Amino acid sequence: MYRELICIGCPMGCPLTVTVEEGKVTAVSGNICRKGKEYAEAECLNPTRTLTTTVKIKNAMYPLLSVRTSKPIPKDQIEACLQYLCGITVEAPVTIGQVIVEDVLQTGADIIATKSMARQR
Repeated sequence: MYRELICIGCPMGCPLTVTVEEGKVTAVSGNICRKGKEYAEAECLNPTRTLTTTVKIKNAMYPLLSVRTSKPIPKDQIEACLQYLCGITVEAPVTIGQVIVEDVLQTGADIIATKSMARQR
């Protein structure tokens, strides 16, 4: 099976052609640097993404708080994480970098605040 990707490992944005056989990357072409091969293997065998979204917050100036994962999570777990975070409500004050949820859905990633939000009186 062949797969075509645009590498995001460096600013070059190389068009990659990846050959996958029996669950293994057997060839990568089109990459200028080594990051292209690393990116192609990761994207074809274990794609991950950093999740950015919002959660509800009480007693703050705004009703939503921006959050993200502390590290990329498996792409196939993004929908489940979003569903889980829909049920989360935090209480102000919150500081940037504060952990909102530890080890979300056992992904090894924490959900952290990307903004500080003071308590509204």
